Amino acid sequence: MSLRLLVIQHDHASPLGPVAERFAERGYDATSHLVVPAARFHDPGVETEFPDFTRFDAVVLMGAPWSAYDELVASWVVPERDRLRGADEAGVPVLGICFGGQLLASTLGGAVGPSAHPEIGWTHVASDDEAIVPSGRWFQWHYDRWRVPPGAREIARNAAASQAFVLRRNLAVQFHPELTSGMLAGWLGNGGAAKAAAGGVDVPELVAATRAGEAAARTRARLLVDGFLDVVATGVLGPEC
Repeated sequence: MSLRLLVIQHDHASPLGPVAERFAERGYDATSHLVVPAARFHDPGVETEFPDFTRFDAVVLMGAPWSAYDELVASWVVPERDRLRGADEAGVPVLGICFGGQLLASTLGGAVGPSAHPEIGWTHVASDDEAIVPSGRWFQWHYDRWRVPPGAREIARNAAASQAFVLRRNLAVQFHPELTSGMLAGWLGNGGAAKAAAGGVDVPELVAATRAGEAAARTRARLLVDGFLDVVATGVLGPEC
């Protein structure tokens, strides 16, 4: 019998990529819930009925181009946080990616606010626990950062922001392990190219670097999923985490 994975896709341009592939290889059957459809991308204050997170064996929260504290998306961020609290109380493992990690931080007692140094592109992340988050180059696209919740253990970081923390059976990562060249093309074509260029990013160089490092990035993404499932989701880190 397959394990049940719930994927919360906050916008239409954020598929799971190699992260989903690894979950499937590990025996998970994924159900996706799209929050903001393409037709509402520029008016994201939608109403949505989230599935009950506690009916699944694991949950993945994807990224989003909005801020977790933005009133524009409060119509669905507030009920999503309620679902997250229920999952945490029930011991359902949750992996939060970028915006999803920020939702975990704000839901579990931390905070989220604008970053002094927004990150777009490939940056080095230093890890304290290679079994969960391998050190190396990870793709970033964020303008906010979190304050780690009380009781959480920060396990990765760089000069710009905290990059990963563990709390009970929850793992939050600030970077995008799911990114592929095709996914980046979708982001750039959905208004991201202008935003990246405005931030001083050489877009052709970013595309070339993503293509060149795609195989290595897929390997790291697979290792991250394994670390989430084998270490965080099992609760072996102990109650203090």
